[in-house]
Amino acid sequence: MAYQPRDRDLFFWEDRGWYTSFVGGSHEFIDAGSLNLNYRTMFHYMATGITPAMSAPSVGTGSVYAFTPHDSDGMYLDGGKTYSVTLPGPVPANDFWSFVVYDNQHRSMLETDQRLAGLDSTLKDVVANEDGSFTIWFGPEAPEGKEGNWIQTMPGKGFSTILRLYGPLEPWFDNTWRPSDLELVD
Repeated sequence: MAYQPRDRDLFFWEDRGWYTSFVGGSHEFIDAGSLNLNYRTMFHYMATGITPAMSAPSVGTGSVYAFTPHDSDGMYLDGGKTYSVTLPGPVPANDFWSFVVYDNQHRSMLETDQRLAGLDSTLKDVVANEDGSFTIWFGPEAPEGKEGNWIQTMPGKGFSTILRLYGPLEPWFDNTWRPSDLELVD
């Protein structure tokens, strides 16, 4: 359920691999008046806590969560390989955006030599591209010159990532803003 969902309602965009378990906008996993145990099981397999605000954000407040364990070809993310993802600019977050990587085996943050298991737009070393977009790199080694936009992964470990937007703005809700899938670089 969590790593290979079959229900296309979970996906944010038909042409992307980012998805959620918050279908129906309910922290109780009620969809059209029915309790959806599959979505609830999926969420609580991956996470331990939930609040009403997590499942029902509004423009400029709350947060949204887009999850993926796959690259653009639908293959599971491999900690021994390098991937990139691009967030078109401007990123529609009133407050900030972040990526966190998780170990697929125990679903906790991926333990690496890096200080953080991710990065966010509040960090001074995160650099925008010339056009205002951000390219973020995932891999065991930072691409040269991209250290501020790099999240370390571990060879021999599968990983997944969550993109979070805090204070999501209208382009998120009307689907005019779309992050790329993680693209295999090498």
